Amino acid sequence: MTIETNSEQETYELGVRMGREARAGQVYTLIGDLGVGKTVFTKGVACGLEIHESVSSPTFTIVQIYEEGRLPFYHFDVYRIGDVEEMEEIGYEDYIYGDGVSLIEWADLIEEILPKHYTEIRIEKNLEQGFDYRRISICEY
Repeated sequence: MTIETNSEQETYELGVRMGREARAGQVYTLIGDLGVGKTVFTKGVACGLEIHESVSSPTFTIVQIYEEGRLPFYHFDVYRIGDVEEMEEIGYEDYIYGDGVSLIEWADLIEEILPKHYTEIRIEKNLEQGFDYRRISICEY
């Protein structure tokens, strides 16, 4: 499925819808260049999970945990991961095989340890379509 958005708000609202539909054990992988709106989308997912605290990218902590919503939310940013052993050190399996919702930014860097079933969300810009245009591809694996 491919969805086109033309504003930050539309990208956020898509995240809200996906957060509302998320179920326990759901794993989302989020792929896209810097500045495409991954954090905006993630904030929407958190809102859809009824998380009201401030959500930011966990760039230096690898995983940020939010437990106040309708399901626990585990937000990973693996951009700075040197190798998959670092994921094992933080106990990633407890999160992605747990009862919460996991969202993994830059998941293409750790493909070899992703679960068998996940939802890939790929966000792309096309400046010819406008500064705020985003093409969001969603694929189930």
